[in-house]
Formats: sequence, structure tokens, C-alpha cells
Amino acid sequence: MIGEEDYDHLYKLVLVGDATVGKTHILSRYIKGTLPKAPTATIGVEFATRTVSLDAGCTVKAQIWDTAGQERYRAITSAHYRRAVGALLVYDITKPATFKSCQRWMEELRSNAEPDIVIMLVGNKVDLAEKHAGDRQVDFDTAADFASQQGLLFEEASAVTGANIKLCFEKLLREIYNTTQHRRDREDLSSNLQLQGRTLSVNTNLHIYSVHPYSSISRRMSYTTRNCYEIRSTSVQSWKSRLAALPFVRTSAQRCEDAKGRENK
Repeated sequence: MIGEEDYDHLYKLVLVGDATVGKTHILSRYIKGTLPKAPTATIGVEFATRTVSLDAGCTVKAQIWDTAGQERYRAITSAHYRRAVGALLVYDITKPATFKSCQRWMEELRSNAEPDIVIMLVGNKVDLAEKHAGDRQVDFDTAADFASQQGLLFEEASAVTGANIKLCFEKLLREIYNTTQHRRDREDLSSNLQLQGRTLSVNTNLHIYSVHPYSSISRRMSYTTRNCYEIRSTSVQSWKSRLAALPFVRTSAQRCEDAKGRENK
């Protein structure tokens, strides 16, 4: 069993959508495996945590914030989007108005959360449509097309039966992990360079860089001391290529290859 404090990554998630779409029921089903005994409308925000093992071999702790859907709490809830890297955007498949609101919720998320937030669109209450097909008011294909156009993940689920609830959260967590790993890979050359056994941190927004064998670079500066290799450029690609050309600069991937080569010898 995974301990609550044993994890490799901490991800903040938010549940958003109109009131009565079932956000609190979804969270309770995922965290506790049951529905709330005395369900009431969420006031402001509530949160819970769950630690999950991913197929990638790491453990993530999800800090899940359940936000109120009522308009009067909008100022409070939007403030809690900050630092969120993932979101479940929930609508009720029996109420078209809740699906129509998804555009506005999505725009608020992308304006207030992390720039590369991963959003999963969730159509809740499929159990009602399974009992009475006429209760469905939002077609699966319509929602799937909207998700595809907006770059969202998509699933339908039921908090009442538990159908796809675990899948929704864990699919979202896997995509967040993949997204953050890809971002780190892209930043590898610009943020982690090894110079003669020393690690340098380079800010990619700067235009003047100086690489010193015995100094860590973290802000705008220009060394002119002895043994200083100075690089001046006007674009990120330019200084990246010039840094990579230096014989003593090795990226993390190159260092891994070096280590494997030494082991094989």
C-alpha cells in the first residue's frame, strides 16, 4: 500500500463545472469509493488527496480541489485555479446548459491556471441515460468533437455507479506526467548543463550569457575573468547551438550515454 507521503510528484487538480453536475459525487467516489451520505452544495472550495502509482514507474500525489459551481462563488473558486496542472471539466449529459457552459469554464481555467494545464471533459450521469435513453440531452459525438477541437481529453462517467471515475482521474494524471516530462526534456539543454563536472543553470530569456568553468549562472551577467567562455547571442536557438558546440558541455541525455558506455567497457 502506498503511503500518503511516499510520492515522486505532487499535482494540483481542480474539479470545475456548473452547480449540480456531480463534481462532489465524483470526488467522493474516487477518494472514498462511496457517495456523500448527506450531499449539499459546495461552498467555496473543498479538497482531498490520493496517491497513485503510474505505469511509468513513479508515484504521484493528486491534490484535488472541488470548486463551487454557483456564480456567487466565482471569485473565490477562480483564485484556486492558480498552480493547477490538471482539471476535470464536468457537465451533466441530461442538461444541455451545463455542456454549453464548458466553453466559459475552459477559458477561465486557461486564463488562471498553469499555461500548459491538462483538461479532461467529463460527461457525468450516464447511468440516467442507460435507464432511460430519452434522458440524454448531450450526444457523445457532440462532446467528443468539442473536446477534440479544444485539445481536451474526454470521457463519459457515472458517479452513482462508479463507471469510468477511476479511469478519468488516472488518465488525466498520466497525461499531466507526460506533459511535464516533455517540458523538462525540452528545457534540458537550457536548464541543466554540465561544465567540467559543474552544473550550470541558464535562464533562456536572457540574450547575453557567460559560461564560467567554476560559476553557476542564474541571472543576467557577463563574466570577463580568466578562463571565461563568453557567449553572446540574440536568439535562444543561437546560444543553444553555440553552447552545445563547446567540448565540455554535456546534456543529461549525453551524460546517461557516457555512463552506459563506461559500464560496457
